[in-house]
Amino acid sequence: MVTVRWLDGVVRCPRCNSEKITYLEKARLYRCYGDHPKQKFSLKVGTVFEDSPIPLEKWLPAVWLLVSCKNGISSYELAKAIGVTQKSAWFMLHRIRTAVRDGKGFGGMTKLGGPESEVEVDETFVDGRKRNMHKARALRYEQKGGAQGKAIIQGILDRTAKKVRAEIVPNTQRDTLQTQVLTNVRYGTKVYTDDAVAYDKLHSRFVHEVVNKTVSYVRGRVHVNGIENFWSLLKRGLNGTYVSVEPFHLFRYVDEQIFRFNNRATKSNPLTDADRFHLAISQIAGKRLTFAEVTGKVQETAC
Repeated sequence: MVTVRWLDGVVRCPRCNSEKITYLEKARLYRCYGDHPKQKFSLKVGTVFEDSPIPLEKWLPAVWLLVSCKNGISSYELAKAIGVTQKSAWFMLHRIRTAVRDGKGFGGMTKLGGPESEVEVDETFVDGRKRNMHKARALRYEQKGGAQGKAIIQGILDRTAKKVRAEIVPNTQRDTLQTQVLTNVRYGTKVYTDDAVAYDKLHSRFVHEVVNKTVSYVRGRVHVNGIENFWSLLKRGLNGTYVSVEPFHLFRYVDEQIFRFNNRATKSNPLTDADRFHLAISQIAGKRLTFAEVTGKVQETAC
């Protein structure tokens, strides 16, 4: 934890950043010599683990399991594996998802693509299957077009960087979808989409090509199979592992899948489970998620 959180291996006070620290072996705490309240602190202070009575001996295996299991791990499985209650495991998983969120979602610091890059853009709908719905609710879906009321996720995949960005959007209107492309993709990039009307004006800023899925899924280099692969992985976890995800928590599960996808093992970047674990632990500092925030009792603070 020390070497991952502080790359130079020097423990610093999370409140005053002082290096004048001593370790209290019997208490298993650090003590800062600075003149301020709460001089004693543990490695969890200032991280997403702060104020948790659960020891690091259980937190760290939980992080490993979340970042290494391809389809995620449910709170029931985690509770059984590390010996905590299901409610505690559920809260732990949401805290870890907050940690692995890299802050490079839509509107991130850097744009994807470039003159020689290819970018795929697509959206998907997430909700229960119509065959499992009550007859009255299924009828309402049919009357409103089939996708009304479902959560909409838009994704952008940079084939060259092998990175994906995805975020929940309020609708599939032209202004909404094209604004996200303009915000996140460099002008002049080759952009591939399906033949949805919402993308029909992208040619003014991008080299925009379209694939008509009713005719063919692939037309040379033009396809959106890469981002469709991401949707497949996401829905496999939502439908098979987590089963029932509330819409107001959906973005956390999207962040989890983005982290695993963007840090997966490839020929050019042969990451291991240990590499993903160390990367996740390096992102825990400066982030908090309280139980009141995750349950909606207070507004969640920005990370």
